[in-house]
Amino acid sequence: MEQVKFSFLISTKNRCEDVLLTLHKIEHLLSPDVNCVVFDDGSTDDTSEKIKQNFPEVILLRNEKSKGYIYCRNKMLNETKADFAISLDDDAHFLTEKPIEIITDYFQSNPNSGLIAARIFWGKDTIENTNSSETIQTVKSYIGCGHIWRMKAWRDIPNYPEWFEFYGEENFASLQLFKKKWEVHYVPQLLVQHRVDMGERAKSASNIAFRYRRAIRADWYTFFMFFPWRKIPRKMAYSLWMQFRNKIFKGNFKVAKPLVLAIWDLFVAVPKLVANRNALTLEEYNEYLKLNEAKIYWKPEK
Repeated sequence: MEQVKFSFLISTKNRCEDVLLTLHKIEHLLSPDVNCVVFDDGSTDDTSEKIKQNFPEVILLRNEKSKGYIYCRNKMLNETKADFAISLDDDAHFLTEKPIEIITDYFQSNPNSGLIAARIFWGKDTIENTNSSETIQTVKSYIGCGHIWRMKAWRDIPNYPEWFEFYGEENFASLQLFKKKWEVHYVPQLLVQHRVDMGERAKSASNIAFRYRRAIRADWYTFFMFFPWRKIPRKMAYSLWMQFRNKIFKGNFKVAKPLVLAIWDLFVAVPKLVANRNALTLEEYNEYLKLNEAKIYWKPEK
């Protein structure tokens, strides 16, 4: 890939209209110093052909057979020659007018920041008030649909674990950054719209089960890879109790099967968890707990 200062990195699969809209929304940001890479992970809906036709300036990578979202993210991050990588989902775009300038200034002024987490608005509607009273803060993690890597920090940690499949790789990377003394900063001046209809997503029982299973097991993977041994039993007991108290005991039996499957996934993953363990010291663990939680959802302020 060519030497540039910034690179947009987008992975997509069978969401042609979404990725085309995203490319249209960010096209004006591209320049000799800013390129865009799209990784088509085995799409069968003519995604690659449409990108070639409509956005010839985009660097297009493709897997003929799907290798997974995390594989694509790792490959793009490892191959880019940019100083900073802007990672967007194929259904996400900036609402901020001059994001490149904001990112440049922020990284220059904050040398300890290894990653910037953007403010995320979830929804397909157009919003008029994009102002926010939120402040910049150091956080535990970030969300994949809108964040920016300082590539020096990415190269300082292991790749995202592909065996996570989906969910949780951001927490893995954040804890690796923490161990290396890099910080994750939430910068609300950068606003990204994630064009997802949460109501429609919630209607699909199979989709809910899929996401629930992977989300809960990813939390457990994090416990076993990064937390001091003495903290894990209590964390696991509390996590399981909360699933029963807030879901199953309230009649939400749809999560029972994915919960059992997540427990099974944890047992199967034990060899990988042990091999990849990079535990926090008790002192590091206590410092980590002081950080603010990841900022996942933002709603327009009245």
